[in-house]
Amino acid sequence: MERLAYELDVIDEMGYSSYFIITWDLIKHARDLNIRVGPGRGSAAGCAVAYCLRITELDPIKYDLLFERFLNPSRISMPDIDMDFDSRYRDEMIRYAAEKYGRDHVAQIVTFSTIKARAAVRDSARVLGYPYSLGDKVAKAMPPLVMGRDTPLYACLEEHPKYLGGYKVATELRDMYATDPDAKKVMDVAKGIEGLRRQDGIHAAAVVITKGPLTDYLPIQRKPESGGNPEDAPVVTQFEGGTCEDLGLLKMDFLGLRNLDVISDALELISEHRGVDVDIDNVALDDPPTFAMLAKGETIGVFQLESPPMRALIRAVAPDSFEDVAALIALYRPGPMGANMHYDYADRKNGRKPVDFFHPAAEEVLSDTYGLMIYQESVMRVAQRFAGYSLAQADNLRKACGKKKPELMIKERASFEEGVEATGFERSLGKELFDIIERFADYAFNKSHSYGYGLVTYQTAYLKANYPEEYLAALLTSVSHTLEKAAVYLAECRSMGITVEVPDINRSAAFFTPGDQSIIFGLAAVRNVGEGLVDLIVAEREAKGPFTARAIDGRPIDAFDDFCLRVPYEVLNKRTIESIIKAGGFDRCDLPRKGLLLRMEERIDHIVARRREHDMGVMSLFGSGGDEPTIDEHPVTDVEFDKAERLSHEKEMLGLYVSDHPLMGYEEALGRKTDGPLSELSELSDGASRSIGGVVTNLQRKWTKKGDLMAIFQLEDLQSQIEVMVFPRTMTEHGHKLDDDVLVIVNGRVDQRDDTPKFIAFDIEVFDGAEATSDNPLNLRISPSKLDDALVEELRRVILEFPGRSEVHIDLGGSSVHLRPPFCVNHSASLISELRVLLGTSAVVL
Repeated sequence: MERLAYELDVIDEMGYSSYFIITWDLIKHARDLNIRVGPGRGSAAGCAVAYCLRITELDPIKYDLLFERFLNPSRISMPDIDMDFDSRYRDEMIRYAAEKYGRDHVAQIVTFSTIKARAAVRDSARVLGYPYSLGDKVAKAMPPLVMGRDTPLYACLEEHPKYLGGYKVATELRDMYATDPDAKKVMDVAKGIEGLRRQDGIHAAAVVITKGPLTDYLPIQRKPESGGNPEDAPVVTQFEGGTCEDLGLLKMDFLGLRNLDVISDALELISEHRGVDVDIDNVALDDPPTFAMLAKGETIGVFQLESPPMRALIRAVAPDSFEDVAALIALYRPGPMGANMHYDYADRKNGRKPVDFFHPAAEEVLSDTYGLMIYQESVMRVAQRFAGYSLAQADNLRKACGKKKPELMIKERASFEEGVEATGFERSLGKELFDIIERFADYAFNKSHSYGYGLVTYQTAYLKANYPEEYLAALLTSVSHTLEKAAVYLAECRSMGITVEVPDINRSAAFFTPGDQSIIFGLAAVRNVGEGLVDLIVAEREAKGPFTARAIDGRPIDAFDDFCLRVPYEVLNKRTIESIIKAGGFDRCDLPRKGLLLRMEERIDHIVARRREHDMGVMSLFGSGGDEPTIDEHPVTDVEFDKAERLSHEKEMLGLYVSDHPLMGYEEALGRKTDGPLSELSELSDGASRSIGGVVTNLQRKWTKKGDLMAIFQLEDLQSQIEVMVFPRTMTEHGHKLDDDVLVIVNGRVDQRDDTPKFIAFDIEVFDGAEATSDNPLNLRISPSKLDDALVEELRRVILEFPGRSEVHIDLGGSSVHLRPPFCVNHSASLISELRVLLGTSAVVL
């Protein structure tokens, strides 16, 4: 109660009561509409008043989150409560604010994008009339992006303390500036336009709310979509966020967080599929399956814990409490990692290093972080304990250390040392401790934010560990328009033993849906098939049952004919139906894709004609005049595409290999010949040498201006893909090896100079998966519950059809069986394909 009374007094004295009421009202509206709201981000999670109002969801007293880090009574500044919403409803929240407080009182805030160094160089070369190649050469000589940011041109040419790293790697650019007059002229012009504003946009989160009409305070504009009605366009300020705050206007952040979409969808799928209503906001924060999964680093798809270096850190930390999850978020940043603080934490936690405290009295404030000041709040607690500071004074110290102003630091040091001495410690400790605080202030992170987002991280981990099919189905739906991410999550499903099935007209919804140890692709993800058409298909299926083979007037019809007879006419677009067939939509109806495509156009034309006749009351010569038309028999020819063609169609329609993958079964063999998966390349520095492997897709051969042949293609493995460039010299030697769907191993270097990493090939080798695995055992994983005499006999027949030198090892869960001659096999693609058809794609592990 004392904490609440104190906070309420501060909020009232600072005049921010109305701010809290507005924030509470917005979040209450979201909850009333079942729109998921984040548990709190930034320093607001340290406010007990916000927690009581359900603005935030974390108890700040339980986790020692400090109010003064949010609102410092000794430093007047606007409070900042960032609100996270399910991203699909952000517009609804802005609409509600405009309705509640007046459409002429609410506007989104403008942003101005500026001309970056690379663009400035290319633009300058173009305007000066130089060929594109000159601007491109200068741009590519610039240092690689650091955290997505350019090193400014001036810092490439002259040493600057803020950009020392970029300066060191810009030697080639400086040589060019000194020796090439044309390049110098381009760079001189580029320096003049770098940083100028190129265009405006709308801030992803910020909204301003004014007491009077907006135009009393600032200029505004409409931002219509191309070709849209200006009256329907959002109202946007012409001042940026900082200017709005300087004017004393109320700025609020409405953030759309995709992970909240995923949580909402997963909870809905769990309820539909399992009949269980999970209260994710009140789950136990000590769930054993969740921490078992985290300790193994199996965190693909878990909010904030996905990158390879983060997964390595998680395995080192072996988290076993919610506090560890929050600490991971604070530690995985350039500062702490540069000082090796992240692994110090891991080693101290797990007893590999002793836990050291700079003073015995520090244990009471730093014991939960093993003597490390990883949080800004830890710095504040240390200042309170040793220098007798109030938490408001401690927050001022924290901020001063962050600003690094020499005159301010001298003043703070003297005050701190005096405080330490006045508290009863030696003044020498004050000097030593201030040095420690000054160093740690560079690395310390906002504890309130770590715990707030740590809760979202834990919730996603909990859902993945306990309801993997539902969670991954929701996750795949959220990235269905980002194929690179979808491929990563598809690979994660496979690694967890969850089969991702191709779309199915009788089971698929618009988006991904869970099954039993499976996830079914959504029909809306098929190329040329929109959500509106899927809704019509699903409505018919739910009204009258699945599409099946049956008989009309004694004449048999198959499931495709039944589908064409029942769905609305607008669904029977030939391009749409062709796409569904190629994607595998009729596979479970026992209709071969190739045979169905050969018959499709004729059957659609015939059935549509008969349906129209029936609708007009025209009776067929052989029909009964019943409730539906009679159609001619025309069985599907039993012909099917080979594996390569079938997968090619699948990738064309779905953007991904789903039912199989050219690399499946060869992962381990490929791994032995390469330096790691493609997903790790984004973590490497520019110019790093690497050996990578995968399947060639989207191969394009091009001629340079000099008339030399080169190539660009996408190299894809089970998790990711990257663009590979083959320049003329390499193309001359290795170009004949390239073709779509060929498995290759590429040696070369990483190019990080653009926003998206690329790979420059030096050497290319065709990878023969069957040959690479020929002397290794063939590993099969079969559930004992699926074994019966018929399956054993069929497995025996398949194995004997492919005699060879490799033993067959069968994992039966709790036991294993090793088959030796005469049951040794040859690792051929045909054998792998047959075994996958018989046992399922995840049963074969090479």
